Amino acid sequence: MTVLPTPESAESAASLSDTGGPFSGERLAAALTGVCAAAGLDPEGATLIKCTANAVFRLASAPVVVRIGASTALNHRVEKVVHVATWLAEHDVPAVRLLPGVPQPVTYDGYVATVWEAVPHGGKRPRGRDLGKLLRRIHDLPEPASWLPHWRPLDDVAARIGEATDRDAGIDPADMAFLKDRYDDVADQLARLEFPSAPSLVHGDAHLGNLIPGPAGPVLCDFDSSSLGPPEWDLTPLAVGVVRFGEPAGRYQELVRTYGMDVTRWPGFPVLRAVRELKLITSVLPIIGTRPAVRAELFRRLADVRSGNTSARWARYT
Repeated sequence: MTVLPTPESAESAASLSDTGGPFSGERLAAALTGVCAAAGLDPEGATLIKCTANAVFRLASAPVVVRIGASTALNHRVEKVVHVATWLAEHDVPAVRLLPGVPQPVTYDGYVATVWEAVPHGGKRPRGRDLGKLLRRIHDLPEPASWLPHWRPLDDVAARIGEATDRDAGIDPADMAFLKDRYDDVADQLARLEFPSAPSLVHGDAHLGNLIPGPAGPVLCDFDSSSLGPPEWDLTPLAVGVVRFGEPAGRYQELVRTYGMDVTRWPGFPVLRAVRELKLITSVLPIIGTRPAVRAELFRRLADVRSGNTSARWARYT
């Protein structure tokens, strides 16, 4: 996601496949160089600390993180990310901060990037109660200005499926047909939901991986999916993480106790779970041609959903 103080899967850009696509090694290295030149930064010695829907680099020359988007179909979200980060800073919410003095976002050769202050090392590993406190805080903020889009959680799914189809990403036509049918089915269910809570600013991808430990406590990162929407959505990722990724159930119970709501007891939760899982499946479609390591996990997730296996464990994309 956005910024990680300790690399979970550090690798050099040169280790990526050069078979083409937005995140081939050669193109990604050129993108980092171009973005850094535009921002007045030195890319020498940068470490690639995450590469899924975005390529995230920590610079060696300064305490700075550069985040480059993979999907051209989702480039429009970056302006929103800048607005959300600015809004949270204005309300003193613990969150990653944009690097001052750099006009954001930064563009280079079709890539759109954001540049952030790196979170200093230190602090305890975030817990469910930390996530609950931060979610309660952002959900209680006044309604943001008109720049915040309304919640449409399947728009990025549709964009990624369309992009993968247009680029011929090497996915079997039967799998692509299933994804499109699944999208239609889940979208229909979602359209019929009625939510008990009033809309608020929602993070959109609120799991523990999007909390960064810092000396003053955990901070939020990754605002790609932020919108004006139902708070119940922000309680869904950790609940799904318990089932699909083996997250300790105690972490979710901490979230419930701190936030004050258990979304799994709401009748609409199965629909939110289906939306979340569809997003988890399709998030790597823009880079599937250049990241063969994620292909096996993508197809395993597809197979589980197709067979109706709701208890199979998934591995994180790295």
